[in-house]
Amino acid sequence: MVIESVDLQNFRNYRFLDMVFNEKTNIIYGDNAQGKTNILESLYVSATSRSHRGNKDKEMIRFGEEEAHIKVRIKKHGMDYRIDMHLKKNKPKGIAVNGVPIKKAAELFGVMNIVLFSPEDLSIIKNGPAERRRFMDMELSQLDKIYLNSLVNYNKVIIQRNKLLKELSFEYNREKLETLDIWDIQLVRYGSAVIRAREELIRQIGGIVSDIHAKLSGGKEILEIRYAPCVSQQSFEEQVRAARERDIRLKATGTGPHKDDLIFYIGGQDVRRFGSQGQQRTAALSLKLAEIELVKKRVNDTPVLLLDDVLSELDSSRQNFLLNSMNDIQTIITCTGLDEFIQNHFAAEKIFRVENGSICLCG
Repeated sequence: MVIESVDLQNFRNYRFLDMVFNEKTNIIYGDNAQGKTNILESLYVSATSRSHRGNKDKEMIRFGEEEAHIKVRIKKHGMDYRIDMHLKKNKPKGIAVNGVPIKKAAELFGVMNIVLFSPEDLSIIKNGPAERRRFMDMELSQLDKIYLNSLVNYNKVIIQRNKLLKELSFEYNREKLETLDIWDIQLVRYGSAVIRAREELIRQIGGIVSDIHAKLSGGKEILEIRYAPCVSQQSFEEQVRAARERDIRLKATGTGPHKDDLIFYIGGQDVRRFGSQGQQRTAALSLKLAEIELVKKRVNDTPVLLLDDVLSELDSSRQNFLLNSMNDIQTIITCTGLDEFIQNHFAAEKIFRVENGSICLCG
């Protein structure tokens, strides 16, 4: 798969932007706060319907405007696709694929497969478990429609169940307590599907991560990744029932895959707790590179790699390993200067310079 072009109107600091990408390597460079990351954000939004920065739609609209438009053209399995997105300040976004509106944003997942690697990803190992759950969710949502449906429904159940728990904590009501039984059934149903898919994801990606990390460390380290579910499928229903009084008291659901985590081990030691910063960064890099390989296997196609100013955060050996891993996929890279690429004898097919929301083709 390749991204052929992106057109922006009133997105972030761009009044108008029309970019045509090369099918191999594209570099977007310029000083900080000029709009480089905004371009990658527009591509990420077009693939997932949401910003990787966690921003709301209205925050991505150019200041003083009421709406923004994104149009991305891609080629996938020899076929042309066009993704149109209409962001509005006070209304839900509009999305169309090949001119056909889609009813749910979830239907967008899988049309465009991308892997985004930013400096924040280098902290995925040492950050809290929410970051690692987000990694699993975003990866599986692009690859598995059934998982996405289960996750969406599970999150809805959590919201409704927590609302009911708050009501029960203030006033005992037998009818509402019986309603809780219904939500518990749904919690276990959708939650078990989420757990099964995450277990399979980590099983598949675990071997890939270990191989990549061994190469990155020169064979000196063995990285192991383990799924740490909050609850097993077999005991899920029992534990939800046992935790009911606690949940009512705390007004929140405390059992389920929304509490899951991943644990990374090097030499049997938890990397988050005992690993050096270098080991944590290498483990994170291994994880992102494994993500690329997993997408290739699951969808029989190559994803597009978006590197958001990440090379400056890596030492020369990790830079070289990452750059050498990009031979067979389209890559769009942002950076503040070209020196790092010159030092690595790295040639890009297209080079763009960004300055204050304006872009020019340099090579």
